[in-house]
This record gives sequence, structure tokens and C-alpha cells, in this order.
Amino acid sequence: MKNKGFNLLTVVVIMCLVAVISAITVGVIITNSYKSADGTPYSELIKDENIQEFLDVYSSVTSDYYEDINKKEMIESAMDGMLDYLGDNYTTYMTPEAREALAERLKGTYRGIGITIENCTIKVVNPGSPAEKAGLLPEDVIIKAEGEDFTTCDSDKVVSLIKDNDKVSVNIVVKRGEEEKSFDIKPSEIIISALNYGMIEDTNIGYISISIFSSNVADQFKTAMNTLKEKGMEKLIIDVRDNTGGYLDGAKDIASQLLYKGKLIYSLKDKKETTGVYDTTDEHFTGSIVVLINENSASSSEILAAALKDSYNATLVGTKSYGKGKVQQTFTLEDGSMAKYTTALWLRPNGNCIDGVGLMPDITVSKTTTTDDAGNQVEIDTPLNHAVETLKAN
Repeated sequence: MKNKGFNLLTVVVIMCLVAVISAITVGVIITNSYKSADGTPYSELIKDENIQEFLDVYSSVTSDYYEDINKKEMIESAMDGMLDYLGDNYTTYMTPEAREALAERLKGTYRGIGITIENCTIKVVNPGSPAEKAGLLPEDVIIKAEGEDFTTCDSDKVVSLIKDNDKVSVNIVVKRGEEEKSFDIKPSEIIISALNYGMIEDTNIGYISISIFSSNVADQFKTAMNTLKEKGMEKLIIDVRDNTGGYLDGAKDIASQLLYKGKLIYSLKDKKETTGVYDTTDEHFTGSIVVLINENSASSSEILAAALKDSYNATLVGTKSYGKGKVQQTFTLEDGSMAKYTTALWLRPNGNCIDGVGLMPDITVSKTTTTDDAGNQVEIDTPLNHAVETLKAN
């Protein structure tokens, strides 16, 4: 009877073939697993002769330069220079610290106890915050935090000890008058208010001032609108003066709460095509709207103002806006730094791009000053007064 098994030579050959096939397979998998942000395999990028020249210079410099080199800082400078070459003010490289600060500002929340301090003196205690619940008051002077003495004030360090503390609670000692008081306060996620709102006295006009288009600004706007409607609002003033922008979606979502379904909010024009962004919601407002703008109203502020002007027939009051008509995309690196670069122009509903031009108000007017009976200079919000009178006349 013949042996149906494999002899030793056959087994060795099979093992070698398996090893070769496995090596090739693993190589293909690894090669295709390492890809750039747009999905291009690094194996393809490395074929670019410009990349090869860069790597040659990098290798030579790091190997032969006469002094020690901080490779990380050199690469950061290279990326900064690469983006600066494009000549676009909005295309930049951001360090991890700068990116984190921007992200926190736009997030709409922060970890803390809900106070605003100036020279280690508490100026604002947010309603409903851990600080208010613990009993902190405005004008309390912080003299200790987590056992560290701040008789000689260092506000930045106080804030850092509170925000960056991973303990369940932080200890703060304040001086209130002549008395010292100690508080153990548990930090939590604090919502940053992105707007202020209220009714114009003795009118049916609501007023909403938006300071930043954070990630939660649309939700805050919806709350404001519901509250104002309950108070009898029939007409609306939206104030985006000195608002330099934020998330594009914030402007889109607020516009969608006001425009009629199907109305164009803005269009994006990239190197390939122009795409319109429309209101797809059933929600809308029916009253007249005035939008207050000035030279510091930029980006998302201008998107919202232009959408309401062109697709709602709102009235713009104030001074010419900043003129930022470009949209950026971000790419975060493993070390926390970020590249921010322009990917498209945005067009207002009438088809125009306002980049470098700005939005012209229907009524051009600036704040003015007057002198009171005591001889003091008093600022008058003339644009707001014009907005009120405009809506009263409609």
C-alpha cells in the first residue's frame, strides 16, 4: 500500500511557498494601510520626486548639521512654511496649544466651576454653576487654590489649577471683606453662552446677539427664539457685530430656523464644482428681520447675514463687514498640532463672493457718542436704534 502523506521535501517546499506568499500579503496590507488623509497610500506619495528631494535634504541636515537639531520643531517649521507659501491668510499651521485653545472656544463648553476672574478677583459667577452652588460671590478675591498661595496674583495659574485638575473637587480659599472662606468645589462641563437675548422694551421686537458660532450655538438660538416668542416677539434683530465666525454649520442651522424650506443658504465653490446648500427644514420665521453687522463681522457671521438678506429679504444695518469668503478644512496631526487650509469659496445666495469685499449694509450707520450732564462721554448704539425704528416702520 502506497503512503499517501507528504514526504519531507514536499513539506519543506510547501512551507517555503507559504512563507513567501505570507510575506507578500503582509507587505501589500501594510503598504496599503499607511495612507494620507485623502486616502493616497504612502507608497504612492513616496514616488513624488519632490517628496524624495525633501527627504534627502532632511536626512542630510539631521545627519550632518554641526549642531544638535530639534527634529520636531524643524518639521513644524517646514509645515508652517509649506502652508505660508500658498499666500492665503486663512491657511496656517497651528501648534498643539493654539489648536487646543481654538477647539475649546468653538466647542461651546469647558471643564471648570463657572467663574470669570480678573486679577484673581471673581467678576462673574455663572447662574447654576458649581461655583454658585458652593457659595462663591462676585468680588471674592482668590488667595489660595489647591493649597498654592496666590497672595501675589497669577490669574492664569489659578485658572489652570481649576481647569486642569483631575481631582473630584478643587479647594479654593477666597477673601471676602476681612474674612477668609474655604470652598471645595467639584468642576463640571460648563456651557459657554454664545448669545444674549431679550425683548426691546415696549415693543414686539426680539433681540439676539451672537458672539461666536460655537458647536452648540444653534441649540442656544432655538431656546432664545422659543423664549422670545412666548414673550410676544413678532419681529427680530440679530446682532453679529464683532462676531468673527466659527463653525459653518452654526450659521447654516440658525438660517434653517428662519428661512422657508427650499431657500438657498449659501453655495460652496471648490476646484471641481459649485454646490448649493439649502434649507431642508419645515421650521421658519414669519416676521421682519434686521441684521446688525460691522467691520468685525466675518465668516459665519457674513454667511448668516447674506442668507437672510438674499433669501429672506432681511435688512442689514451698520457698517461694511470684514469680507471673509473662504472656507477652511482642518487636519490634526498625531502630536495635536493642526493644519488649517482653504478648500472652497462660499457664495452668497445671489451668486456673489464677498471675499475681500464684505457685505454692504442697507443702512450705513456707526455708533456715536454724546456728553452727559456730568461731562462724561457716553456711547450711543445708533445702529441698534436704527434697527428698532426700521422694524417699527414695517
